[in-house]
Formats: sequence, structure tokens, C-alpha cells
Amino acid sequence: MTSEPVRVAIVDDDQLVRMALRLILEGEPDLTVVAEAADGDAALTAVDEHRPDVVLMDVRMPGRDGISATKELLTRPAPPKVLMLTTFDSDELVLGALQAGALGFVFKDTPPPRIVDAVRMVAEGNPVLSPAATARVIAAATSPQSSSTRRASREAARAKLSALTERELDTARAIADGLSNPEIAEQLHISVATVKAHAGNLFAKLAVENRVQIALVVRDAED
Repeated sequence: MTSEPVRVAIVDDDQLVRMALRLILEGEPDLTVVAEAADGDAALTAVDEHRPDVVLMDVRMPGRDGISATKELLTRPAPPKVLMLTTFDSDELVLGALQAGALGFVFKDTPPPRIVDAVRMVAEGNPVLSPAATARVIAAATSPQSSSTRRASREAARAKLSALTERELDTARAIADGLSNPEIAEQLHISVATVKAHAGNLFAKLAVENRVQIALVVRDAED
């Protein structure tokens, strides 16, 4: 027996983008597009009606934007996984959605096979963040702020990290560098299973939901 295909909703105000994404995803036997929406309000309605596993969510849309819609979705019981769609000029907007719990983002000019892989990874609960993309988001997060705001963020982040064991801290720093679990295991000379255990502890101790949020805590502490 085969498992049911991953149910995907596409949210973008550009009809051509929606059509292109549908063609890409519907060509895969393990993915099916169950809904489309042109703005955040329509996305909320579509999710309630069709219960997708993954939402491909555009950041910039008229009316309710992707960030607002994502925040609303992720407060609901059994929410879908959210994968943000963005362009290179909107990193600072994507940051808000990642902080709210979206599992990652893909650029709209990403090659189709990578978009497909990203949807599959997010469906399994895995973040989709390359080192380069993570660096861009962190750069947006650490843009100039008032000294008092940055000091408060630094102190809060350091307080969180102080609760970690030495190995958990090493793992957090490696995640902030954009390393995958196998790469972290090799760097720290531990097993991948141990890396996963440390990552699970980090989610609980730092009160975060994804690896980007771990990276942001580390960068805030070092700022």
C-alpha cells in the first residue's frame, strides 16, 4: 500500500505563479494541489475547507499578507506546515513568518525540482533553509536597532543559552552556521541520532519551533 499524497495549497496573488506551481507539483505522484488562493484571507478559508498538509504562502499580497495569514494559521489546532514564497528583496518580511513558526522559504526563481523537494521536506516537518538563505534572514534580523533594544535582545538570548549543556550549545552554534545534522555530527564527532536528540532539547529549552529560530537566538546572544 502507498501513503496518501501530500496535500498542498498554493497562495499567491499572481495567477501565473499559481499555475506554474500547480504544474510543477501536480507532476509528482506523491503531491497533490487541493486549493489555491490569491490573498491571506482566502488562504484561511481554503485551509479550513481543504485541510492541506502544506501551504506554499506568498509573502507580499494585497489585503492580508502572507505573514499575517501565517501567524493566524499557526495558532489554530493541527495547522498545516507553511513554506514561504519570496523574492530576494523581501528577506525582512520572511523573518516575521519564520519567527511565527513557518518552516522555511523558497525563492520564486528556485528550480522546480528544488521546490518539489522543499515541499516534501516541509511536509515531513523538516526546515528548508540553506546556509546562504539563513545568512540573509539573520542579516535582516540584525539590521540596525536602538542600543537598548539590541542590549535587551542580547541579554534575553544569553539567558536562554545559559540553560544549555556544553554539547547543546555546540549544536546550537552549528545550526546557526547552517550545518545539516550529518555535518554537525561530523564536526562534533557524535552520531546523527545524538544531534537530533540535542536539537530536540534545543526546541524545548529555547522555546522555539524551527532551526532558524535557534540561529536567531545564537546570533542575538553574540551580537
